[in-house]
Amino acid sequence: MTRNPTVGRWAPSPTGDLHLGNLRTALLAWLFARSAGGRFLWRFEDLDGAVRPQFYDSQLRDVAALGLDWDGEPVRQSDRLDLYRDAIADLRRRDLTYECFCTRREIAEAAAAPHGPSPEGAYPGTCRRLTPAERAQRRSSGRPPALRLRVGSDGPEPTEVTVVDRQLGTYTGIVDDFVIQRGDDTPAYNLAVVVDDAAQGVNQVVRGDDLLPSTPRQVHLARLLGLDAPSFAHVPLVLGPEGRRLAKRDGAVTLRDRLALGETPVDVVNLLLSNLGLDPVTSLDDLAETTQRFNPLVLPRQPWVHAPVDSAT
Repeated sequence: MTRNPTVGRWAPSPTGDLHLGNLRTALLAWLFARSAGGRFLWRFEDLDGAVRPQFYDSQLRDVAALGLDWDGEPVRQSDRLDLYRDAIADLRRRDLTYECFCTRREIAEAAAAPHGPSPEGAYPGTCRRLTPAERAQRRSSGRPPALRLRVGSDGPEPTEVTVVDRQLGTYTGIVDDFVIQRGDDTPAYNLAVVVDDAAQGVNQVVRGDDLLPSTPRQVHLARLLGLDAPSFAHVPLVLGPEGRRLAKRDGAVTLRDRLALGETPVDVVNLLLSNLGLDPVTSLDDLAETTQRFNPLVLPRQPWVHAPVDSAT
């Protein structure tokens, strides 16, 4: 049986400068794909309202400056809306969706109720149980509804889905009636990413382990749409000294910050490699050799806590 060639991807959101955590994940995604002799694609996940146009180019420049390359032209989710809407229309035709008028506060209060049937954090199915008259009343109030996936046919009880992660092993997570289209008609992340990966032939996803809990939802949705889910490898984040996700407050965390300190792109790459337990390079051209020695099994399983370094003033 012929094995499909590896197709990996990197899918940042152009909402700011990439920091060391983003760059390390990009490096890992690139190493996973290139070490398997595979293709490596770039996709901008730009359906978020916080997107700022200048970061499309700056993110491309920063990743290229570290010696990483990609295949083909980067694509933007904002140019692919028809693909997502076709998938949503298919789910609607099959009666696998329903409108949801709940606010975040209402969802939190319902989920926290002691008699609530749903696990913590899961949508309690409030709008799934609305009568046609109740739904019409809420629609007439002017609140735009989101669209939720109807998970299971017997009620709002969430379903469990198990995935096998290449780095973290078996993971079982809850799949509730999650949002596939926001109230402003924008396709939601969990739908867009599933449609994109399938449409682009992506069969290997390497990303931060903060996204592991969303993976069962995505696998479940792929199955409903008749799509093959990719393999997943969730890798540790880079954290600030207080144990929170790395941010600008943590000092020199972007490539521009590090260059301002007098470091070179090779220095930055070696900083990332050292915290992955990988050998340093003497030039960016040596990264090709790194792919030949790359072994995902020896990668650290714990986050890297970044020691702050002040930017040059």
